Amino acid sequence: MAGPEKLSAKLTLPGGKEASLPVVVGTEDEHAVDIRALRNETGYITLDTGYMNTGSTTSSITYLDGEQGILRYRGYSIEELAEHSDFVEVSYLLINGKLPTKAERASFSTALTRHSLIHEDMHQFFAGFPPTSHPMAILSAMVTSLSAYYPDSLDRNSSVDLHITRILSKVRTIAAFSYKKSIGQPLIYPKNSLKYCANFLHMMFAVPSEDYDVSPVLEKALNQLLILHADHEQNCSTSTVRMVGSSGANLYAAIAGGILALWGPLHGGANQAVIEMLEEIRASGGDSKKFVEDVKNKRDNRRLMGFGHRVYKNYDPRAKILKKMCDEVLAHLGIKDPLLDIAKSMEEIALKDDYFISKKLYPNVDFYSGIIYRAMGIPTNMFTVMFALGRLPGWIAHWKEMVEDKDTKIGRPRQIYTGEKLRKYVPIDNR
Repeated sequence: MAGPEKLSAKLTLPGGKEASLPVVVGTEDEHAVDIRALRNETGYITLDTGYMNTGSTTSSITYLDGEQGILRYRGYSIEELAEHSDFVEVSYLLINGKLPTKAERASFSTALTRHSLIHEDMHQFFAGFPPTSHPMAILSAMVTSLSAYYPDSLDRNSSVDLHITRILSKVRTIAAFSYKKSIGQPLIYPKNSLKYCANFLHMMFAVPSEDYDVSPVLEKALNQLLILHADHEQNCSTSTVRMVGSSGANLYAAIAGGILALWGPLHGGANQAVIEMLEEIRASGGDSKKFVEDVKNKRDNRRLMGFGHRVYKNYDPRAKILKKMCDEVLAHLGIKDPLLDIAKSMEEIALKDDYFISKKLYPNVDFYSGIIYRAMGIPTNMFTVMFALGRLPGWIAHWKEMVEDKDTKIGRPRQIYTGEKLRKYVPIDNR
């Protein structure tokens, strides 16, 4: 029986040089030209600023079709996972490649509960941060410090599964502690009787002198929010995790690198930028139509945040889920948030305007997530921390996939030098 046809691409270069390059085809019929041998054979490299058209790896974790608005984790649609699954199960799916059996799910949940506490000595670190510390600064520093408490992580032959369980559970506790530190409240320890998301809400909002009952609606909302952020292919922070991990750095160091990459306002800070934009519109009278016109005409440096995406050229499937969830959460809490009204008005205007349609600027995941977090009582400086908590299983899955791949090489991009040619050194007295 004949095997699949081997495809190749021919590249013609100056001077009559030619290169025959293999074509790699993915399971969803994605095509890539394999240029790994290009430099050795021709002396040429490719130049792709921002890696907008460069595949850095093959991966079996997430499929994303930006043209069609499709997002799938391990083959499962994001719509079905958000509706029927929860964050712990999706974490297991991303990390292990399959949905867990009932026994596997119970064992995984028990392990997460068992490892939810952090070492008591780490409390001194929290005490040492100034009151003005951003929660992301605390989170990244504390995650890095975990490798000091688990030095076996430096041994690549140590239990990967144990380190994965530790970091997936402890980051939730560190994130909640970071928030408590930022507002000057005492730290609240996790409760073994609560599930993953409920436990996080308990650590965030409980106080020692009062009982705190976790709302099932808010617990479901948090599960959905974290699921929708759990992975998104080779984005900036995930690529950073892979790049750091390719050097042989331990899991905690690689995840800390991802957290720091996520901190940037062009990545994880985008939902905070949406809230700030909506607040600006409300403060100036709430005229969303005028704001949209200002954006179109480039007046006053106005930018439309929460619309458009580097990958999606269609409606972000995660935004559709969040829009519905936003209504449910606000109705449950009895909140009438004027920012939601402004957001819906802006979406309605933009979806009918040829300017935005022609540029394929549709609402993305950041457009509604900030409003939901705000309604839940999570402040804007914690939004990126929430993003990190959600993205954690995706980062872990990509790190695990990378270290298990025998073809992995240390990340080392090339460049085209544009500086000075060779110059002769001139002594300082002669300059």
